[in-house]
Amino acid sequence: MRLRLASCWAIAAVLVATVAIAQEVRNAQMWLTNADRSALVALQPTQLAFGPVGGGAGDASVVVDVNDMAQFQSMDGFGVALTGGSAQLLMKMDPAKRAALLKELFSTGGDGIGVSYLRLSIGASDMNDHVFSYDDLPDGQTDPDVKKFDLGQDKQDVIPVMKEILAIAPSIKILGSPWSAPAWMKTNGKVKGGNLKPEFYDAFATYFVKYVQGMKAEGITIDAITVENEPLNPKNTPSMVVFANEEDEFIGKHLGPSFAKAGIKTKILLYDHNPDVTSYPLSILGDAEASKYVDGTAFHLYGGDASALTPVHDAYPNKNLYLTEQSVNSRPNGPFGIAVAVARVPIGSTRNWSKNVLFWNLAADPQNGPHTNDGGCTGCSGAITIDGDKVTRNLAYYALAHFSKFVPAGSIRIQSSEAEQLSTVAFLRPDGKVALVTANVGNFDKAFRVRYHGKAFTTALPSESVATYVW
Repeated sequence: MRLRLASCWAIAAVLVATVAIAQEVRNAQMWLTNADRSALVALQPTQLAFGPVGGGAGDASVVVDVNDMAQFQSMDGFGVALTGGSAQLLMKMDPAKRAALLKELFSTGGDGIGVSYLRLSIGASDMNDHVFSYDDLPDGQTDPDVKKFDLGQDKQDVIPVMKEILAIAPSIKILGSPWSAPAWMKTNGKVKGGNLKPEFYDAFATYFVKYVQGMKAEGITIDAITVENEPLNPKNTPSMVVFANEEDEFIGKHLGPSFAKAGIKTKILLYDHNPDVTSYPLSILGDAEASKYVDGTAFHLYGGDASALTPVHDAYPNKNLYLTEQSVNSRPNGPFGIAVAVARVPIGSTRNWSKNVLFWNLAADPQNGPHTNDGGCTGCSGAITIDGDKVTRNLAYYALAHFSKFVPAGSIRIQSSEAEQLSTVAFLRPDGKVALVTANVGNFDKAFRVRYHGKAFTTALPSESVATYVW
């Protein structure tokens, strides 16, 4: 018994020592991206030493407080949309060069930026070179039991690319979103616009079931789906209008029960559009019949502001929030708007409870294609530009890397203060380290101190630049 007690005390002593070491404030490392592109997620040579909070030569009056005792949402990941067009461009690359690029994007070691979340389109998006669904029929025909469902087109590009990605990042989370139901299910019988016919609500629910099951058979687990991409936007090709009352009925009486019957655990997310109409998701979250099937709400940021997400969280704190799409672009020779992009999109959304951040989209060619005609995005440059085997990294790539490389899935957002023209967000990582992302949106350099656990370090950000600090 004495030996056992002695062993227990020894183990306890080791645990106490380990906790004490974990709580020590370490030196911070800094990765910087400048507005003039002279530094692009570049590790700075000097480590930043924590010291006494008060004063000292060159001390900065602005203080950013980081408090890991105040914890908020856990993070599912940071990533992009793997559109059909993106996959098509990747499949045209030399296999060895594609493998190297995917390793850079999805691995967590070395030069990898650790992308941890992807969005796939269910059928074609407007960034495909043509429109298709998984159950296309000649005019006048219908398929209420969805017996002709076929992932055929995705088997040529999206699925092969996904299998290569999963070999690198097997735990990556995947969201699926349709731009439209098959045309035969719609009021106008067309791929653009129109509404889902009520008599085909069950058929569309079956379509989702077969998609999740079909992708699972290919080794691809769909973590979440949205009912419709931008349900209030009829201008894309493809697109479909789904009003809040329609989505409410579809989830509560058709999709939710269909998933439950099939034993599908894939999360159902509402809305998938801008936060300037938060009444849309709030009305569904307030309906007990539909809400019981809903994990949370998906948002874009093309209209409205990320601050609108917090009232949705406050109204239904047990439901999650997601940022499922946002495009950020810059001209090759124009201003590199990294600070504004990071402050508005990943910082703004995560400070307002989003569990992920997805940029639109992974890749495009030098002409911002491929895209559909009469409603495809002609100005979506992608996080990277692929021209044959040549790869150019764009604004979204670096905005994403400041998070995906340093904030793995499972990290928890913690409290960080902000200052005039200095946006921040901080995370406690699973390894116990802290990652702080800061964006100086001002047109002048900004010196400040970062205070944590009673100690602080002094740093400075050049104008319109972004830094990630890790300690």
